Amino acid sequence: MSIKRGPEFSRILGLGVARGETAVPNEDIIEPIDSSDEWIRKMTGIATRVRANSDTSVIDLSERAAREAIANAGISADEIDTVILSTITYPHMTPGGAPVLADRLGIQAAAFDISAACAGYCYGIGQADALVRAGTARNVLVVGAEKMSDFIDPADRTISYLLGDAAGAVVVGASDTPGIGPTVWGSDGSGAQLIRQTASWLEVRDNPDVPFPTLFQEGPSVFKWASFKMAPIAREAIAAAGLTPDDISVFIPHQANVRIIDQLVKQIGLPDHVAVGKDIVDSGNTSAASIPLATERLIRDGDAKSGDLALQIGFGAGLVYAAQVIVIP
Repeated sequence: MSIKRGPEFSRILGLGVARGETAVPNEDIIEPIDSSDEWIRKMTGIATRVRANSDTSVIDLSERAAREAIANAGISADEIDTVILSTITYPHMTPGGAPVLADRLGIQAAAFDISAACAGYCYGIGQADALVRAGTARNVLVVGAEKMSDFIDPADRTISYLLGDAAGAVVVGASDTPGIGPTVWGSDGSGAQLIRQTASWLEVRDNPDVPFPTLFQEGPSVFKWASFKMAPIAREAIAAAGLTPDDISVFIPHQANVRIIDQLVKQIGLPDHVAVGKDIVDSGNTSAASIPLATERLIRDGDAKSGDLALQIGFGAGLVYAAQVIVIP
């Protein structure tokens, strides 16, 4: 038996994003949840969230982001040989969205979905890095895409007002130098009910009185878990890359809540010079899309540049998490 070996290193070659077409300010959503703009800003930092039009699908958002990422990587779509789509809002149990996306792009690549919620993008990066370095793939398209507005109850005070619609995509390929550090990931399924769908599809099938399932979270418990349990994971990812917090130039956490982000910066011990992604203020929480969106915003605003070392960490429903240090493309 012969074993194929790939390049020693991989890196992100190109980045692309697609935000929902409409910016929805706090004023537009406060009545159903009996709240205020002041309360939402204080508790989450969110001023607006981006949401897609009713006729825009998760695949539409994914395609826009993917085409931009491929173009920015300087390759053609037919050079992509693996497509990984992370989403919890593709509305079909089967077939998955990844082969549909691949077909949209005009390619017949290996294609599969992953369901790791807000950690899904970092899960995808970890898998893409391994596939490239194993020689199983040359160029991997990783997409995190969500249309969260399809699965919210506008009157729900636990999570609905946080959520937005978007897609972020990157191409991961071979590199002569390290571009993606070791992925540190895991889960704590004992907390799986902290962020959940309100009913299973079987319950809906068997009981016509069960409302359409939407998303729900137990906010205080999620806040505590994310703020304090994720900092050791982030520090472990830095150490696994052979670095210290002083080596990090950019911090790109999942855009869950500005208070969580601020607490993580403090708990990880990141120095003052580190640029911190806070795209949540304008885009809301877009789950699997949030880290690439925050990356794009940092680059666009001049707070991050190609070659910078960035720590990224995703965490969410499951409870699942993943972190790695990457080089900004």
